[in-house]
Amino acid sequence: MKWNSIRTKLIVFLLLPTLVCIMATMFISYSYTTKSLRTRAVDENTNLLYQGSKNISSFIQDVNRLSLTIYSDSDFYRQLEAGYGDMSANIRIYSSLNYILTSMPDIFQVYLYRVKDSKATLLSHNATPKRWQGIPPYSDSRITAAYPLSIQSTHISNTYGLNSPIPQLTAEPVFTLHRRIERIPSTEALGYLSIDVKLTAFTDIMNQLYEQDKENIYLVDDSGTLVYSHDEAALGKPLKASWYDKPIAENGLSQGYFEKDGAVFIYQKIESPGLNWTLVKQIPVSYLFREAKEAARINILLLVLLMVMIIALTILISFRITAPIKQLTRYMNQVQTGNLEIDIRPAGKDEIGLVTERFRSMMDTINNLILREYRLELSNKTNELRALQSQINPHFLNNTLQIIGTLALELKVPQIYALLSALAKMMRYSMYNDEKIVTVQDELDHVKAYVELQKERFENKFTFRYDMEESLLKALMPKMILQPIVENYFKHGFNLARTDGLIEIKAARLASGRMEITVRNNGSSIPAAKLEALREELQHPGRLDIDTLKETDSNDDSKRDAPGARIGLPNVLARLRLVCGDSALLIVDNDKAGGVIVRLEIDIVVESETI
Repeated sequence: MKWNSIRTKLIVFLLLPTLVCIMATMFISYSYTTKSLRTRAVDENTNLLYQGSKNISSFIQDVNRLSLTIYSDSDFYRQLEAGYGDMSANIRIYSSLNYILTSMPDIFQVYLYRVKDSKATLLSHNATPKRWQGIPPYSDSRITAAYPLSIQSTHISNTYGLNSPIPQLTAEPVFTLHRRIERIPSTEALGYLSIDVKLTAFTDIMNQLYEQDKENIYLVDDSGTLVYSHDEAALGKPLKASWYDKPIAENGLSQGYFEKDGAVFIYQKIESPGLNWTLVKQIPVSYLFREAKEAARINILLLVLLMVMIIALTILISFRITAPIKQLTRYMNQVQTGNLEIDIRPAGKDEIGLVTERFRSMMDTINNLILREYRLELSNKTNELRALQSQINPHFLNNTLQIIGTLALELKVPQIYALLSALAKMMRYSMYNDEKIVTVQDELDHVKAYVELQKERFENKFTFRYDMEESLLKALMPKMILQPIVENYFKHGFNLARTDGLIEIKAARLASGRMEITVRNNGSSIPAAKLEALREELQHPGRLDIDTLKETDSNDDSKRDAPGARIGLPNVLARLRLVCGDSALLIVDNDKAGGVIVRLEIDIVVESETI
């Protein structure tokens, strides 16, 4: 479809606003939905993580309070101060440590080191208590900071420096609460207590905070080490993630959220004595906006169905509206080609139908008026051609010339017979008035006969030459075209004082399927003013002036000395275009070497036509 078509513009301008409005509605709806989902998800998960942090903090505090029972157990505390070497003291120590070990199901093992006598004790589930003496405290348990409590991040459980293995124990991830037991009220260390807690203690809490296989959860300490994660292989290792380095580690806020790398991150810090952890939840945007995307998919499906309906209806309406216009255009094209009797059918009762009805009425008027005038014009043109070719009665003159020619032969005057023969050829050529189209060869023969007469008249003071392509001699052209042009040389340009006069005719084929006939002479040039006036007249050649032909003065022989007398170049061009069409050209110009050049250009037609 072309852009300048009403049908195309109608379809585009109907579809474009609809599509723009629907797409804008979808975009605004999707943007609002995603924004709403993001806000709701952030609010819900912030509260969820806050509650999770409270649960984690509460659990750590429970372990912390359990570690403080050594201060409330006076016997246990007193034995730490005095030392315990007898069996009853050892049993009392084992009993207190076992209480701590069994108080919470997730406690994996308990380690105690007494500074005074350098004794270390290790209690584990399903294993015999171990004790060794004379070694320094375990490095991780020995707290030297000002605060007596420390929480060690997730690590694989160990035997706290015990060289002999414990077959009953299987190493597993734990985090450890280390406490320095002090001589109150001073800060002197009496011993060191370490409680290993299995990481499964956080499992139930964490599972309530995120959707497995869809979301991720991280528990990170202040050094960036993973305390808990959905990825067990990363536990106890530094968290190397760009989203953690700056947005969380460098942010002083206790909670917040940000979006990075195609995910929304919500964090909540857990701060308590000896503890500085951060709980982070990662929600992929694809999962967060799943409801919006599902709604968008439904909207897109509805949009496709709607667009199919709109396109179908738009095209149907556009074709319905423009079909009568297209049909009216076809009617006009047929009229342009000359078919004035086309069958124009009604196109409805709307405005376009009214235009079609008016066009139909107009064509009826044209058929009643223009067609009659056209036929009358053709009749007049035919009469004009015949008037040009029949200025005298050719039958009478031809018979008379034959009698005179026979008498010239009897009197043995061949020159007279030759002139009469040339004149007879011209008369026979003019006599066949029904033949309005002739070959280039016929026109050339007519000019030759005319030139023979002029040679006798002007005593061979000029030379006649012609040069034509052999293939062009059979080309068709209007009758009586070349002879009037040649005649103008003898009437207006021939100089009797010269003996080197020249008249030359050439015909050549052009590359565009046309031919050019050139008539050149070396006579007098046309004055510039008259040449300009003649060119202006040739720009608008009118009807042949038959009345002028009838006004020939019978006493003025100079105006009737040739069959083409009084036929000017504008009339020649008018007849040329009447027969050959408006593309025919006649150009007049002065020759630089002296004289006048007349160029004719017409289409090459070989087969016969009846005009």
